[in-house]
Amino acid sequence: MRRRLVAAVALTLLAACSTPQEPQRAPAGESPFVYVKNTDIVTEWDPSRSYSNEIIAFQNVYETLTLWNPVTKKSAPRLATSWRSSADGRTWTFSLRSGVTFHTGRPLDAEAVKASIERTMRAKTGASYIWDAVSSIRVEGPLTVTFALKYPVPLDLVASAGYAAYIYDTKAASDLTAFFRQGRDAGSGPYTVTKWNKGKEDELTLSAYDGYWGGWQRPHYNTVRYKVVPDTERAYRMLQNGEASFVDRLDPRLFARASAASGLRTSDRPSFTTAVMLFNTAAGPMKDIRVRKAVQKAVDYQGLIKALKGSVMPASGVVPEGLLGHVPDRVPEQDLAGATRLLQQAGYGPGGRPLRLRLTYGEGEADEQVLARRLRATLRTLNVTLEVRGMHWNAQWELGKKRGQDIFVMYWWPDYADGYSYFGQVFQSANPPVFNLSYLNDRTLDALLGTLPELTVTDKPAAQRAYEQATTRVLDQRAAAALPWVVKSRRAYLGGIQGYDDNPAYQDVVFVYDLRPSG
Repeated sequence: MRRRLVAAVALTLLAACSTPQEPQRAPAGESPFVYVKNTDIVTEWDPSRSYSNEIIAFQNVYETLTLWNPVTKKSAPRLATSWRSSADGRTWTFSLRSGVTFHTGRPLDAEAVKASIERTMRAKTGASYIWDAVSSIRVEGPLTVTFALKYPVPLDLVASAGYAAYIYDTKAASDLTAFFRQGRDAGSGPYTVTKWNKGKEDELTLSAYDGYWGGWQRPHYNTVRYKVVPDTERAYRMLQNGEASFVDRLDPRLFARASAASGLRTSDRPSFTTAVMLFNTAAGPMKDIRVRKAVQKAVDYQGLIKALKGSVMPASGVVPEGLLGHVPDRVPEQDLAGATRLLQQAGYGPGGRPLRLRLTYGEGEADEQVLARRLRATLRTLNVTLEVRGMHWNAQWELGKKRGQDIFVMYWWPDYADGYSYFGQVFQSANPPVFNLSYLNDRTLDALLGTLPELTVTDKPAAQRAYEQATTRVLDQRAAAALPWVVKSRRAYLGGIQGYDDNPAYQDVVFVYDLRPSG
């Protein structure tokens, strides 16, 4: 969802440095696990509102009822050990794991699950829409909770979402909003927040929660540090020197070096993360659909795939392969003659008025920088000047919400393993826009998207047809975006680390508790 996106609904953070709750007594363990990322870690501390990069830490601090398994492509137990649904898919009952406590010391029971999800539903922001089908939540016993739905949805899948599905202690403070603003957590996961240095390189530190239900019998990392290093060359040097344990993305040259380096391991897998160029449909020169279509045609899709040397794959449609909603045989191609004709029809292009466009992308995103540079060179030949600006995510996102650019480049991944959020969050009408940064306001599309959650359960072929119609509407009839590639998750990490497995439903997350530490 967001920036590498992405990101979450912003909240003014009050503490520049915080050591919130009393650190839990950590078990004996190894040296810290150090995760190096090119962007800020935390955008939003409130788990009901979180919708950005903090997922990489939050999935180690908070837990959900279920977890999506990339092998079986089904939901697996997490806080819930089992679940069942009624024949019509409108009632779901979850049985909870016994003996689980929050980091506050209070028990995680059915009442806590009900209170947590109801608070997230009331937030009506970020990914809280995932619970829209829920009409009521009922406590059936200390460890049994039942959801009544207004219409069928795959609630076991919804409950595995990377955002808005966290179960947290709503009794952690009388004023939870203020509590979270200070960089505190109220989770039940294996790690708890012990230090937050807002805006600093050494931004976030987690420590082992001694009371974690999974136990600490075997070797685990007892400290997790998240560092912000936009310079990928430096990030790679830190990995080589043992100052970092894991780097979530390297450019093709550095990834090749890491693959051949002794003492390092790499992972190279398809992801659910798509690069998205969102066009300003509401204001400026790109309000003209002819200009938007011209820019779509000007992108050198095949050239970018080659230039990025195996780190990305062609995008076909809006939803990536492996998820409901993917549309095959829709890989775009560059058409400079067509782009020229469209620009000239709009009064621009060779022989016409000069055109100036503004593109923003994420600072430190090497692949996005390649896209911006190559598109600028191409558009120059068409009498179009492209102003390119790399920005920190939060600043870029704030500018986008003010309609301050013509082309907004970001990454998007699903809220849970389903195609809906690629449309519902990015292209459905929204005021304020949040992540609809093409500012598209299309009632026809909105009505079509409104049918998808129920069809996903009741009639998957019909849902697929609806996705195909939505894809045509967004890319062809409204030309609201271009999708230049789908990311391949290319990770590099210390060779002694065992147990790492990339899960595309949880973008860039390392489930640190599952690792065996390096020596």
